[in-house]
Amino acid sequence: MSGRLFIVGTGPGNPAQMTPESRDAIAAATEFFGYGPYLDRLELRPDQIRIASDNREELDRAEAALARAAAGADVCVVSGGDPGIFAMAAAVCEAIDKGPEEWRRVDLRVTPGVTAMLAVAARIGAPLGHDFCAMSLSDNLKPWDVITKRLRLAAEAGLVIALYNPISKARPWQLGEAFSILREVLPASVPVIFGRAAGRPDERITVMPLGDADPDHADMATCVIIGSSETRVVSRDGSPDLVYTPRSFTGASH
Repeated sequence: MSGRLFIVGTGPGNPAQMTPESRDAIAAATEFFGYGPYLDRLELRPDQIRIASDNREELDRAEAALARAAAGADVCVVSGGDPGIFAMAAAVCEAIDKGPEEWRRVDLRVTPGVTAMLAVAARIGAPLGHDFCAMSLSDNLKPWDVITKRLRLAAEAGLVIALYNPISKARPWQLGEAFSILREVLPASVPVIFGRAAGRPDERITVMPLGDADPDHADMATCVIIGSSETRVVSRDGSPDLVYTPRSFTGASH
């Protein structure tokens, strides 16, 4: 008899932002597979086993977890944020798609979580209040020319854009190039939000116009949200500015 395979997201890192459903899944599992820093967020019991791996080993991690679940263990695969957004739920589904028949019989349960763009948006107002899209700037799994095409088309379509994986030591130039592409389509006044570690003690939220957007404000713990021509900034005396995108479309000029 196969076991259960839970896929959970820890949220952006603030313990209060982990859902009760995810906590219940964590309490039910006995073996935990995940990237080390995400597993560090969990308070595991002595009977719960922790199997950490590198963040670039997602498919191997998924296969190992499925093998244990197929053997009868109650397994939990841990992601940050929401497990279905640029995270482990897709890796597990891919492993099932390509793997042995017994993996398809595993009792699979994906629990939704709070993803980075939602945490950042909540801290600044409502920049995702109208149509938006989410993209990863990492070209590890897709070509850079595909990324740039999607960026341009999303901006031309008037979508607010949430960027995951905006920059790394191996990719120090891509966010700057992304801003250059967006400046060809969007007004220089469009607000850009750099949301680092939203909800955690080391949180840093910075807003600046696209014309002045500096890639040095981002690292891999940052979610970058680029507004549309509709997105507005509301100044408040003595309080941080609010950034929001109206729910109604006015047809602001690009």
